Amino acid sequence: MLHSMSTTVEPSSERSAAEVNEEIRALWLRSGGTLSVEQREEYQRLVQEWASALPQPAKAA
Repeated sequence: MLHSMSTTVEPSSERSAAEVNEEIRALWLRSGGTLSVEQREEYQRLVQEWASALPQPAKAA
């Protein structure tokens, strides 16, 4: 039996985009500019969290 995985981005917390961006910057600094496999996975998770934390544009009426 196959189970499908959800691809919905769910932020792990209610952090602002700026807070997540700071964590992304710190990750790059710690890595020296080259991410390991584990760091790449963390980076991808953080970028998704950052994108979901961005303010949504107002919809035109």
